[in-house]
Amino acid sequence: MTIGIWVLGDQLNLAQSALASADPAAARVLLVESTSVLQRRAYHRQKLVLVWSAMRHFASELRTAGWRVDLAERESFGAAVRDWIASAGISELRVMEPADRGFREAIEALRLPLPLHWITSNAFLWSREEFAAWAQGYKQLRLELFYREGRRRFGVLMEGEGKNAQPLGGQWNFDAENRKPPPKGLRGPEALWFEPDAITQSVMLKLQRIDQERAESGLPPLPGELEPFRWAVNREQALAVLEHFIVTRLAGFGPFQDAMVSGEPTLWHALLSPYLNLGLLHPLEVIRRLEQAGLQQQVPLAGLEGVIRQILGWREYTHGLYHWFGADYPALNHFGADQPLPQSFEQLGGSGLNCLDSVLEELRSNGYAHHIQRLMVLANYGLIAGLDPQALTAWFHRMFIDGHDWVMQTNVIGMGLFADGGRLASKPYAASGNYINRMSTYCKGCSFDVKQRHGPKACPFNSLYWDFLARHAESLRRNPRMGLVIKQLDKLPAEELDQIRASASNHLQCCAAGR
Repeated sequence: MTIGIWVLGDQLNLAQSALASADPAAARVLLVESTSVLQRRAYHRQKLVLVWSAMRHFASELRTAGWRVDLAERESFGAAVRDWIASAGISELRVMEPADRGFREAIEALRLPLPLHWITSNAFLWSREEFAAWAQGYKQLRLELFYREGRRRFGVLMEGEGKNAQPLGGQWNFDAENRKPPPKGLRGPEALWFEPDAITQSVMLKLQRIDQERAESGLPPLPGELEPFRWAVNREQALAVLEHFIVTRLAGFGPFQDAMVSGEPTLWHALLSPYLNLGLLHPLEVIRRLEQAGLQQQVPLAGLEGVIRQILGWREYTHGLYHWFGADYPALNHFGADQPLPQSFEQLGGSGLNCLDSVLEELRSNGYAHHIQRLMVLANYGLIAGLDPQALTAWFHRMFIDGHDWVMQTNVIGMGLFADGGRLASKPYAASGNYINRMSTYCKGCSFDVKQRHGPKACPFNSLYWDFLARHAESLRRNPRMGLVIKQLDKLPAEELDQIRASASNHLQCCAAGR
């Protein structure tokens, strides 16, 4: 009789808790590549290649470390696990607690014929119980409070010891120094990419067969380009990406981390989120390495603090909130938004707006866009256009290389769309074309005029923004952080507001018609 350990596709770390709970000599490991996931969501091709290739590479890493490993390619998770239990003589099954709530529910629904033991996850710095203990002390769960507690708890960028410890540089947050618009000709350093090895090439061939089968069944093709695929697929490569970021990008990360530049999809961004979210890298090892290298190289503190805040602060915060908010959270729709997604979102291009099409093209090519492109172009459009929150959240999950339920529900439902009514963010992050014009190069050469609010050439972000404010003026008026823009709305002449709203309506009608 043998202990079975089922390693899920986002738990690819030799130190993960289920593996740590057993002796390789007395256990057997299972990984499952199931195509049943495509029955629910049509994922970006490169996302599928990344996950499946990383699983196959991890299986090889496990074998090298002395584990007995089975990797099953099946349509159904349930059939794969049941057959494995029977053929391998598994007496009990151990699974590290999944990050996504739905996966645990699906595994429990299998009603497997043996004891199933959930092992507390060690993939994050804060356990769910620790986050809940922190959250119970506050009426409003704001990132800044959580981030400061994380800095103290893990001793990151701190001076002094214990209760007397103070943040390095005398302040917790240098965000104001990290929001510079892009100057003319801004270019970032080259990212570190990899050529597909034999394992990855075999997964790409599998995707080609899946696409052929979908076509024969009358199903639409999977979204996104399959090639060139250049992501890291194992821990060694992921660590190389971390070191490459430190050497070539860390020093310049801060000032332009919010900038958006045509033809520059990565700028100084770290490109670590896919590997953190799959388990190839652990957040604490990344934070410690960034802190060590940043201080040794005398990297500007504003940039060093900014990148660490994204991991120690935002990533841990959103994961904690995902479980704290509970199973009802993804169905929230504060503004009653119900517009269907435009065809350009599914096609990953063709909107006619240079900003949207630039980001969608980058997403189509490699499944990636950086955080400001996600928040202030894609999610901002979804917010002011009134796109259905559940449909847009599922779209983010399907399309992004680092997308998981725990990532996208809080980021899209909460931060991006304010569909939770303010449980996460203190205000809706709605913006007109002026923001995009200031922080990007997208407006240059666009067929729409960013200075116009209404009319056939008006930037849709402008008309949609003011229409959004007008639609929800009464509820937004009660938000103290929206007072200034509501006063501006009140000053608009009624005739001009009617023209703005007509332009917004016309844009949405054209989107619905596929024009």
